[in-house]
Amino acid sequence: MDAGTLQDVWYWLLPLCAAAYLGGSISSAILVCRLFGYPDPRTLGSNNPGATNVLRIGGKPAAALTLAGDVLKGVIPVLVAHALHMGPFIAALVGLFAFLGHLFPVFFQFQGGKGVATAFGMLFALHWLSGLVAGITWLAVFGLNRISSIASLSAFVVAPACIFVWLRPAFWPMVVLSVVMILRHRSNLQKLLRGEELGFKKKD
Repeated sequence: MDAGTLQDVWYWLLPLCAAAYLGGSISSAILVCRLFGYPDPRTLGSNNPGATNVLRIGGKPAAALTLAGDVLKGVIPVLVAHALHMGPFIAALVGLFAFLGHLFPVFFQFQGGKGVATAFGMLFALHWLSGLVAGITWLAVFGLNRISSIASLSAFVVAPACIFVWLRPAFWPMVVLSVVMILRHRSNLQKLLRGEELGFKKKD
């Protein structure tokens, strides 16, 4: 069955997007912090329930678990869409709903993270080369300024351009994801302008 268009897959779309959203709503950061006995990440550091803030609060093991959980939330829905022979537009749309679930989790009073790791998981599962380019962008920018928010925003300005070149049917869902991510980082941008944004010091 060719499931590359909405007409072909309308009966799959709602359950796939709903499942992706619910999976995305499972906050890895909050669950890992509870497991390790750390404070709620929404109350310390940047107040963001994501891997970067968990690293500040609890260190590398907790952050690694959080990162793995958040990445898988983006990977799994896209792989399921691929397994059901969905086209790239539907796969990207399903991944977008997983990202939105991370940002606005129904299980945690709609107080979620910034969605960077989940977005990377979605992007790599959707088109690994685009994910690689975005990842290299993140590493390069972070290496220069040690500020995760700038690196993340830079990566997801690059990501839609890569998708436009290599996987054009998935372009608009990726554009929506990137715009939402930029809006989600508006407080970080305001802190950057004031010189208050949290970063990581380089080791001597």
